[in-house]
Amino acid sequence: MVEVIGVQFKKQGKIYYFHPQDLELPLGTEVIVETARGQELGRVISEKKEVAEEEIKGSLMPILRIVNEEDQRQHLKNKNDARLALAICEEKIRHHKLEMELISSEYTFDRSKLLFYFSANHRVDFRELVRDLAAEFRTRIELRQIGVRDEAKLLGGIGCCGRVCCCTSFLSEFAPVTIKMAKDQNLSINPVNISGICGRLMCCLKYEQEGYEEKNKKMPRVGVWVGTPLGRGEVVENLILKEQCRVRVTVDDAKEIHTFPVEDLSFQKKYAISCPHADRGEGR
Repeated sequence: MVEVIGVQFKKQGKIYYFHPQDLELPLGTEVIVETARGQELGRVISEKKEVAEEEIKGSLMPILRIVNEEDQRQHLKNKNDARLALAICEEKIRHHKLEMELISSEYTFDRSKLLFYFSANHRVDFRELVRDLAAEFRTRIELRQIGVRDEAKLLGGIGCCGRVCCCTSFLSEFAPVTIKMAKDQNLSINPVNISGICGRLMCCLKYEQEGYEEKNKKMPRVGVWVGTPLGRGEVVENLILKEQCRVRVTVDDAKEIHTFPVEDLSFQKKYAISCPHADRGEGR
């Protein structure tokens, strides 16, 4: 077991482990740490704890010191200079006629590297641009292409729910989201309705998926014939959250649609929604 402390560099960014040395580090303490790309300023986000050595990726870097007033001034200067660098980089992109959209820029704390984040629809040859930027800023330059989800996380925005995007407000990592989740939750498979401002499937589809999967195991598929208190009928709709089914039954030679709790229905388990052959139409 190894003693570590969790540090975060960006709001809602990933948490990285560092060796705490012998420092007293309450939550929220700003610290200077040694990273693979140089010294950086971060914030303590989790207290000291012991983890298995297998959880440590690469070598465990040390926390150098707690941030002082001089460090704060340096950090503010880095942020201001990075904004100026962004404008200069945009001008040089136009000069080289590159098809790329610049998103943001940042200096490492020790100014050993200047990073630019950009998005593009295809591969960009920016070697000439890097040479120009290195000559302009006299430091190592790194251009990093990011996807649309990372772009939304960096820039922020308001989702269709009216709240700040999850990726900006609390998500530290992106979880895989699939179209199957929308289908399991009986949502309209309309890209406009199930996509976030990044154009990808909304992260919130993941939140309730486990609950829907559990409930779906109890529900018959639409189109399956089931036994009801009024006789056999065909399932026409599932009200998953209520655990009810709307079933078309024949009553006095007339077809009617009635709603039944799923526990009042009888059907073979293989015809439940979770069946891997759900699109084959068995049970009709």
